Amino acid sequence: MANDIRGPRKLGPLTPLVGEWEGDVGVDLSYHNKDDETSETTYFEKAWFKPIPIQENGRQELWGLHYGMTAWRHGEEAMDPFHDEVGFLLWDKIHGEVMRTVVFGRGIAILAGSSAKPDDRTLTFDARPGEAHYGVLQNKYLLERAEIRDFKSSFTINDDGTLSYTSDLLLKLAATGEEMHHTDRNTLHRVRRYHPSAEG
Repeated sequence: MANDIRGPRKLGPLTPLVGEWEGDVGVDLSYHNKDDETSETTYFEKAWFKPIPIQENGRQELWGLHYGMTAWRHGEEAMDPFHDEVGFLLWDKIHGEVMRTVVFGRGIAILAGSSAKPDDRTLTFDARPGEAHYGVLQNKYLLERAEIRDFKSSFTINDDGTLSYTSDLLLKLAATGEEMHHTDRNTLHRVRRYHPSAEG
């Protein structure tokens, strides 16, 4: 069950995420350069969220998770993944904020965040390029061809204990001269809980 959490919740709203997850109902909506069209790709995904030591920035204390998410197109599970990301999810209890630092393998780095309460079941992470605190960086090639203009994402712990997420990148595409929403969504179930006595 989603609320079956024992002991202190020093990770605040990040607590239910700890462990390893898998999901087979992913949907990616994106522009495909080779075909010059926007279409959906379905995918299988693995994710992990591991606690990190407390981070102290002067008087600021951050509790957090190191995480990674990797996705394979359906039918290509034995091949190289088409998406890979790593980052940190951070909880600032005193200031009531959650943060997501994420680096995508294609040369994109994002620091996103928003307000949150300790028992929130849905966490949102927002960022915009040019912002001094929650912003977006991308490599020169992508900036010229698929400029990111906005980033919004969310993680939700559902009543049945599954984890759902959404991601929305607003892009200005040089190929079409128009803006489009590159979106991803999936629902994952936990396949492993972490415990100090667990192997690995």
